[in-house]
Amino acid sequence: MTTPSAAAVPLRQDARTIGLIGLAHGSSHFFHLMLPPLFPVFIRDFHLSYADLGLLVTTFFVISGIGQALSGFLVDRVGARPVLFAALCCFALGALATATADGYLGLALGSALAGLGNAPFHPVDFTILNKRVSQPRLGHAFSVHGISGNLGWAAAPVFLTGLTAATGSWRIASAGMAVWAVAVMAILWWNRDAVDDRAGRWVHEAPAAAGGAKAAPARAEHPMAFLRLPSVWLCFSFFFFSTCALSAIQSFSGPALKMMHDLPLTVTAWVVTGYMLCGAAGMVAGGFLVGRVERLERIIGTCLLAAAGLLFLVGTAWLPGLLAALLAAVAGFGTGLASPSRDMLIKQASPPGATGRVYGTVYSGLDLGFAVAAPIFGSLLDHGSPQGVFYGSSLALALGVVSASCVGTLVARRGVTRLAKVKVAA
Repeated sequence: MTTPSAAAVPLRQDARTIGLIGLAHGSSHFFHLMLPPLFPVFIRDFHLSYADLGLLVTTFFVISGIGQALSGFLVDRVGARPVLFAALCCFALGALATATADGYLGLALGSALAGLGNAPFHPVDFTILNKRVSQPRLGHAFSVHGISGNLGWAAAPVFLTGLTAATGSWRIASAGMAVWAVAVMAILWWNRDAVDDRAGRWVHEAPAAAGGAKAAPARAEHPMAFLRLPSVWLCFSFFFFSTCALSAIQSFSGPALKMMHDLPLTVTAWVVTGYMLCGAAGMVAGGFLVGRVERLERIIGTCLLAAAGLLFLVGTAWLPGLLAALLAAVAGFGTGLASPSRDMLIKQASPPGATGRVYGTVYSGLDLGFAVAAPIFGSLLDHGSPQGVFYGSSLALALGVVSASCVGTLVARRGVTRLAKVKVAA
């Protein structure tokens, strides 16, 4: 059976898959913020502290992180599409549990179910994109994937606070999220042929041997063999550090700016939305950079250090309140610009045939970052240290740059080694 040429794949076919996966990924990020925009309401109705609420975020991401590492194996075994539909069902159940909660345990149940739903998304998304999207459009697919996630993050605060204000009930707003999950599931079911990872395997996944000779069958490796690769764990650490920074901005930048500058919540609520929209704009540009720069870690380092500098400046409290809020939002452009290069760097670091497992393990660093950072930054606010939210996020981004640089060095060395082997064989 002949594998279709990447050049022969119609744009409409690739665009359909990219759009559907973008919708699914945006929905998963939408549910990351199922609870944080309603924190002030939970404090009022259930008499909770920011540290208590941070533990709810930790519950979500501990379950998601453990599940993400395991779901990569499940995706490689049974396929990505059925796992995707199961995940959306968990989101709907989590939103309904939140809408009917009468205390902390009910909120914890909703957070746990949503975390279970979030677990498989990165192994699912990247498995489908890598198998169904042609190589020339793969960088743009990663860019759209990242943009959709940021748009999901940007939409959640507006959706929840807006619907709560319009109806006078946060429970109706939470139920509205369940409706969203069901609607997305229906769209994906209607277009399920376009997200069937078992039906697509393009040439960039299994390149032919040099000179057109048939490649020798690869020796079967243990399913856990990829865990011996230093690049996998460096990618994991990169996600951990960069997500600690993201957790600070998502969940606590609004309350921190209110404490520092006495800004109204109607202003600070837009900081997260602005950060995500700026990140989405950065991802558009980043998608074009991926194919034009050989050393991707240099893009990542430059962009993240610029974002870290802006967040550090916000933490000094030297700036007027509105300008500080604006710069905190603009910092998202730097993190967004780095995202497509980040995803392509992970692809370069992944061994053949282990897409789901590698992405599942690496992206579980994202969940661990959220889980660890949320209660720490929440405690900083409870103890009257709002500047720590921005100083801590700046430091975390700088540490992420170190990890990305190490990954890039390993990938470059591996490329030199392979080239040398080809020359020897020739």
